[in-house]
Amino acid sequence: MPLTQIFGNLSLWASFPAFLLYYLLYSSFEMNDPEGFITDAETILTEYDFIVIGAGSAGAVVANRLTEISNWNVLLLEAGGDEGMITDIPGAVQLLQRTSIDWKYRTVAQTGACLGFNDNKSNWPRGKILGGSSVLNYMLYVRGNKRDYDDWEAKGNTGWSYDDVLPYFIKSEDNRNPYIAANTKYHGTGGYLTVQEPAWTTPLAAAFVEAGVEMGYENNDGNAAKQTGFMLAQATNRRGRRCSTAKAFLRPIRNRQNLHISMHSHVHKIIIDPVTKQATAVRFEKKGQIYQVNAKKEIIVSAGSVNSPQLLMLSGVGPATHLQSFGIPVIEDLPVGDNLQDHISLGGMVFTVNKPFGSTEARYYTLPALLNYTMNSAGPLASLGGCEGLAWVNTKYADPSGDFPDIEFHFVSGTPASDSGRSIRFNNGVRDDIWEKYYKPVMDKDMWQVIPMLLRPESTGTIRLASSDPYTAPLIDPKYFSKIQDLNVLIEGTKIGLALSKTEAFQKLGSKFYDAIFPGCEQFTPWTDDYWGCFIRHYSQTLYHPAGTCKMGPSTDPTAVVDPQLKVYGIQGLRVVDCSIMPNVVSGNTNAPTIMIGEKASDMIKADWLVTK
Repeated sequence: MPLTQIFGNLSLWASFPAFLLYYLLYSSFEMNDPEGFITDAETILTEYDFIVIGAGSAGAVVANRLTEISNWNVLLLEAGGDEGMITDIPGAVQLLQRTSIDWKYRTVAQTGACLGFNDNKSNWPRGKILGGSSVLNYMLYVRGNKRDYDDWEAKGNTGWSYDDVLPYFIKSEDNRNPYIAANTKYHGTGGYLTVQEPAWTTPLAAAFVEAGVEMGYENNDGNAAKQTGFMLAQATNRRGRRCSTAKAFLRPIRNRQNLHISMHSHVHKIIIDPVTKQATAVRFEKKGQIYQVNAKKEIIVSAGSVNSPQLLMLSGVGPATHLQSFGIPVIEDLPVGDNLQDHISLGGMVFTVNKPFGSTEARYYTLPALLNYTMNSAGPLASLGGCEGLAWVNTKYADPSGDFPDIEFHFVSGTPASDSGRSIRFNNGVRDDIWEKYYKPVMDKDMWQVIPMLLRPESTGTIRLASSDPYTAPLIDPKYFSKIQDLNVLIEGTKIGLALSKTEAFQKLGSKFYDAIFPGCEQFTPWTDDYWGCFIRHYSQTLYHPAGTCKMGPSTDPTAVVDPQLKVYGIQGLRVVDCSIMPNVVSGNTNAPTIMIGEKASDMIKADWLVTK
């Protein structure tokens, strides 16, 4: 096995005894190892039954499930390569962004948000690798709220109620926490996707849950009967290592003869007959060679909420006027790229403690920590990059009639200043002057933060082409806070986070809010709503959950791109299967719902082709 495949970006490992890890962990892969590396397809046929574009959180699932039918052959196209050793290590998650496995997207400049970031832009990491963004993310396993899915169905999306989708969450899951897995109404065991609490947390995690109970919330499983409450994070990790969708769904079936996985394959367009409007083939480039491969049955686009709309538009499916401006022949005029929604949050709050509990650079990247992880899959490197707890809370704006909180907390045993300024500040794009003035004075202290995340944004944005060149990044404009109510809800969520720090659970750790004035907000009276609104507008952090850009809806919905079977309106043989189909982003992290979408879509495809054709 070549070291470049094992390690990925070797430059990231300059401070690690990487060769030791290589010999201890990766020197004896065998062909029958269910977690063995994937071999790039050497031969590409001229025709397949199905072509799946994108091997991410949904595409990996679809490729797995369709090849369960032994006489169907499937081509899975992925622009990136396979995972390396560094992607396996949960505690190294901060090192993955801005590397070759990241599309490295940035939004356009925002006028009322991201004011503390370089050029007023938000970095949007997206996975360019087998497993997609399930390789870059913080591994949090969150399903959303029951009402999310019931609302989808109420809008005319038959078959997408909570009761309809719950079996697909359970189908994927192999939950290895006995006290959670015992609740068989909501959880499953034996599926491809391993879910369990991380192998390592700091004592701050327990303080977070205790603080929530002090405030009147329950300590519960937010993926079961009731979402509102506090919990330790559940995660897609297995034996202390990341469990991406590539590891879960592709590696165990990589030797199926009816599955070809083509890596480093950049799709240029989908070929659609302009008369019959039948999607017939996919054109892509691999290692300098152009391929055009036919699909006998269907083409499934699973490239994510940025790349799926981009690819549809490059193929002539999208807003007519926009496509015509680039000289792209319009095959179907649809609102592709509209309805962009993202979970915006306040990042960057700092709370200090007087106990040695924070996740700091000095505790993560040391030889003892590395050996502990190598031998025992334990210690700081087995943590979820410091994210240890989750909560769903109600602001004064939340619907009081039921379990439908409007803020999610991500509890982190560190802050942007916890890693000596090496990664997080750059991942978020924090301006140098703000780093120097606000964060550097507390660098590497014992700290924690709570990140309040807006669950149901009213603001919607767009994905648009910047060029007809498939290698040019699209224009991403989330239009954060274009609806002022989004800011109002986040201000209230921030105040709940401050109250959390004043509980006895945190006070006994000597917890204090770092009360330096955030640069750019000096004109506002500290701790007022106006001040917090300014802070939020400066440190407007994405939580990496873009959705909705190929919206699912009934035929009566003029804003819909796909129908409830995920078929693109007006085009034959073409579906979109990823989180871009969400009518509204779910009330939680999006990786688990995207896997669910892949599971459900696979059954719909099978039903169409096994029964009626």
